[in-house]
Amino acid sequence: MKSLVIFTLALLTLVFKAEAQNPAPADSQKSSVLIMNATAHIGNGTVIPNSAIGFENGKLTLIADARLIRLDKNAYDHVIDAGGMHAYPGLIACNTILGLAEIDLVRATLDHREVGEMNPHIRSLIAYNTDSRLIPTVRNNGVMLAQVVPQGGRISGQSSVLMLDGWNWEDAAYKTDLGIHLNWPRMYVAQSGDADKEKEREENQRKKMTRDLEELKKFFDEARGYFLEKKPAEVNQRFEAMKGLFSGEKKLFVHCNYVKEIRAAAEFASTYRLKMVLVGGADSWRVTDFLKEKNIPVVITSTHALPGREDDDIDLPYRLPYLLKKAGVDFAISTDGSWQVRNLAFHAGTASAYGLTKEEALESISLSPAKILGIDALTGSLETGKDATLIISEGDILDMSTHKVVKAFIQGRELNLDDVQKQLNEKYLQKYGLEKAK
Repeated sequence: MKSLVIFTLALLTLVFKAEAQNPAPADSQKSSVLIMNATAHIGNGTVIPNSAIGFENGKLTLIADARLIRLDKNAYDHVIDAGGMHAYPGLIACNTILGLAEIDLVRATLDHREVGEMNPHIRSLIAYNTDSRLIPTVRNNGVMLAQVVPQGGRISGQSSVLMLDGWNWEDAAYKTDLGIHLNWPRMYVAQSGDADKEKEREENQRKKMTRDLEELKKFFDEARGYFLEKKPAEVNQRFEAMKGLFSGEKKLFVHCNYVKEIRAAAEFASTYRLKMVLVGGADSWRVTDFLKEKNIPVVITSTHALPGREDDDIDLPYRLPYLLKKAGVDFAISTDGSWQVRNLAFHAGTASAYGLTKEEALESISLSPAKILGIDALTGSLETGKDATLIISEGDILDMSTHKVVKAFIQGRELNLDDVQKQLNEKYLQKYGLEKAK
């Protein structure tokens, strides 16, 4: 068995070496750019049918209706005619392990979790692999920024927002260590159906539930005590990482789904005066008034999913964004996993077919996640003064049949949109003498 694993890894290495490498990261913007005639979707609900978008030194300097302004095109070094196309802010993916995982079935390529239960000091940032083959395939579908999140344990660690272009994690870092991720203890009793063992089984589950909650409370009590101590006798790295939660600099991202868990987690966060974000929240539509009262935003982890209960409507996950929007709860749409992030726009597109407008769906993967992650002053919408992080698509980016990103910029840097999948497509079209699909 060991020999087989070694052989498989060696074979994968040879395959990777045989193919071309990822495109080199783009250089910083050195010349000004003007994009003309695109339908600009600002990200805040506004649409400009015939737009003029200008940027230089990585910042947006002009967002206007081209029909209403006098414009000197000669003032720009490069002019792009995007007539008939659509311009969008770069999409933002929350809650992903992109850059931490490469091949799901090869353990050696996975670096998204640590051993142990309480790991607030673990930083996803330093494990982010800018050479991942998955990253170019994701950004080619419009995702320019990603919140990279550690997994496992009770407290998984700290997440950071990274740009999907850079030589290393230092280059890619956008907002570092912005929040700590807590996997809330399960608060329901699973039944096996075995009447003879059911009572004992349920009792053991309840004991574990109580023990998990007590351990969590103890850890937070000790961490808060450490925070209040001006000069601790000994430095504790775990508690050092928790300081940002109690000072308000970091948010607590709580991963749970059911009503009882959501309420308990919110009350827990309130007890310690922490800023909470709910991740998952399959039952969030049942407690919208509570979430709104507590000012807790929701990161929906998937709209392409089955309902959690047998008696739920089959289209409930598709309608969840609309139900939250209707109730006035802030939310963002995300996807689980790593390579799955390439479908982020289509998850939002599904939500637009089940209650949200197109612009509301776009906002759920652009400006809304930017607000939740605390980066909306820099990105998330096409507004002057913000980073020139945007994409141009030939058609509606939320529609799988028309979505085609032809240009992408991160902080004004134009990206090379090549990737290994495009290379393989070209390779085998050539091998079999086939024409490239238009």
